[in-house]
Amino acid sequence: MVIPVHDVNPVRRTPWVTYALIAANVLVFLTTPGLAGSVAGDGELVRLCHLQAFMDQYAAVPKELIHHQLPRLVPTGEVGVGPHGPGCVVGPPGYHKSPALSVLTAMFLHGGWLHLLGNMLFLLIFGNNVEDRMGHVRYFLFYVVCGYAAGYGFALLNASSGDPLIGASGAVAGVLGAYLVLYPKARVWVLVPFLVFLPLRLPAWMVLGFWFVLQAVYSSGHGVSGAGTVAYAAHVVGFVVGMLLAWPLKPGTPAPPEPPGLLFGRRARPYYTW
Repeated sequence: MVIPVHDVNPVRRTPWVTYALIAANVLVFLTTPGLAGSVAGDGELVRLCHLQAFMDQYAAVPKELIHHQLPRLVPTGEVGVGPHGPGCVVGPPGYHKSPALSVLTAMFLHGGWLHLLGNMLFLLIFGNNVEDRMGHVRYFLFYVVCGYAAGYGFALLNASSGDPLIGASGAVAGVLGAYLVLYPKARVWVLVPFLVFLPLRLPAWMVLGFWFVLQAVYSSGHGVSGAGTVAYAAHVVGFVVGMLLAWPLKPGTPAPPEPPGLLFGRRARPYYTW
């Protein structure tokens, strides 16, 4: 998998919405109970119980989205001792959960630093140009719509699942799909792991097309052990919806500048910026 680090595609205005989305995701992650040391000094089981209770309340659950089947018992965040030893206490939920609203809150939840940083890296690199083309308000609505489409699309394919669905991946995948439609020839600096990380400058259609193909293959269960814990199908749905929504803007989108110099190797590094 290539790692994008920068695109050669300047913007006309500051991408405030993209910056705000990144800041919101980081802030939510830092304040999520049980993650990023937010329950400092507590044991592993206490952190796990806090995290389970938080995710059950704010994450999107396919069974809840499709069948509106809310659980009668949920983790309370407390630790107790049962017949099989210590564990998380469950009880009737002390909150009212809206399944539809949980898709929105789930877009700002992440399960770890790698999950968060990966999504935010892609959003930072590709979101600024999509926001520049769409405008701030329309871009924000586009982001939310892609996130909802990805969430409900995944839920339809896994209607009986009670596992929480979290992450900005579906919405970010929509941004990638829009970028592919609007700027397929833009050059993107990537790092390719080949003994060492080799910097290459590749066209966006190659980088994002390869990413989409991988998600489609993984969502079918090929190339991975099952589907793992990654909702690849949500990535596929978000990407396709992003492409479709951006397609009407394609005719009026100016072509990105063509960068000079070599496309790879040591001599290309002077053009490598962040």
